[in-house]
Amino acid sequence: MSEDTSAWETWLAAEAEKREAAGLTRRLRPRPAEDTTIDLAGNDYLGLARDPAVRRAAADAALEWGSGASASRLVTGSFALHEELERELADYLEQPAALVFSTGYHANLAIVTALADRTTRVLSDAHIHASLVDAVRLSRARLSVVPHSDVDAVHAGLAAAADAGERAMVLVESVYSVLGDAAPLVELAALCEQYDALLVVDEAHGVGVHGPGLVATLGLAGLPHVVVTATLSKSLGAQGGAVLGSPALREHLVNRARPFIFDTGLAPAPAAGALAALRAIRARPELGATVRTRVAALADTLGVVAPAGAVLSVPMSSPQAAVAAQAAALEAGLRVGCFRPPSVPDGISRLRITVTAGVAEHDWARAVAVLVDLVKEHQ
Repeated sequence: MSEDTSAWETWLAAEAEKREAAGLTRRLRPRPAEDTTIDLAGNDYLGLARDPAVRRAAADAALEWGSGASASRLVTGSFALHEELERELADYLEQPAALVFSTGYHANLAIVTALADRTTRVLSDAHIHASLVDAVRLSRARLSVVPHSDVDAVHAGLAAAADAGERAMVLVESVYSVLGDAAPLVELAALCEQYDALLVVDEAHGVGVHGPGLVATLGLAGLPHVVVTATLSKSLGAQGGAVLGSPALREHLVNRARPFIFDTGLAPAPAAGALAALRAIRARPELGATVRTRVAALADTLGVVAPAGAVLSVPMSSPQAAVAAQAAALEAGLRVGCFRPPSVPDGISRLRITVTAGVAEHDWARAVAVLVDLVKEHQ
């Protein structure tokens, strides 16, 4: 180490070299407002982020309310707009109450950290979102990571928690973001009821693609032992998150959830945009149907298992192969994502293709043709 190089600079350089050697370097790629590239990498599943009515609602809210909430919601950062969004979210997802956060990440941090502590046993599916993983760490709860969608393992964990006199919480996603499979929610809800446990379902990839989400679709909405978290940044095309459950739960979060209490409230523009998108989803159920039809057809064309949600994963031989395929797609006018460790639970790098209703039919046909050639060359 030279006299002019600090220990931290040396460490950062070494970390960068390790990432580059492993093919795991990530870089920001700013894009212009008007981009002709077909976007199958983002999370705008229903194409509502740039919908004229949604954009107009967001712009009007910024003009009326200002560019930000200016304070936490317990100070002066709660608007009538927030309450309207919460009321309509709860109604659509068939839940008694909702509480909106500035991000979906904060919603997941809030529900776990406000309810779990050292006396709580958390059974966490091995494939859950990073935000829920971080939430458990912050809560200091007793954690048991269970194999993916293993109902028997959850059963055993809940039985052990009951024998130990521990409160228990089970964390799952309705539709998982990497493999795209659906959680066995009916079986898990029954087990949680049997053992007086709480089932927390992250509906980030379910709402919109499956109407009000799988919890509501399967008849589990409103059950006292089933809590839902959701994001406003995917099918709703905006930004923010929400926790949905009983009024008592909502009140508890307002009083105990640090990500709510100490964070500036959700800005007016995304709140209004999410509300307009929610109304569009209710009025246009064909948007979700388009996604489901397209993703099934594309999976069949590429020879992979059809996901339950909008994200299709195509396995690649290595992180480098995934990055090369992603770059080739961009050269062909198609933006796709890729999963690489540590973002994948099984260590397998994949192309991440987001199927969306927001792409016109002729562009969708061109995208499918590019993907077929791409997978043949790089898989």
